[in-house]
Amino acid sequence: QVQLVESGGGLVQPGGSLRLSCAASGSAFGISVMGWYRQAPGNQRELVATITRAGTPAYADSVKGRFSISRDNAKNTVYLQMSSLKPEDTAVYYCKVTAILRDYWGQGTQVTVSS
Repeated sequence: QVQLVESGGGLVQPGGSLRLSCAASGSAFGISVMGWYRQAPGNQRELVATITRAGTPAYADSVKGRFSISRDNAKNTVYLQMSSLKPEDTAVYYCKVTAILRDYWGQGTQVTVSS
């Protein structure tokens, strides 16, 4: 089992920045891909960004150039640096990791972009 604890969400004005963190514990030694997803009210959960164990990132088109994903394998932690935030980025952000062919989800952290 892998447990995930997310932090860093909150309220920010348009154009602002936030950094999300997700720390994995438990059977975290087998983690391969780590990523962030988001779900806005009335919408399906969508991919934001992923990163392989080797550090190769991938981004949704809607966040390219504004968001940056990174990870610290020694700490089993993944980060999402969000800049130039827009109201349409408002959502609950979820961390997901894949460990030994099984997916684990965090509890979610709210990000609200509003003036």
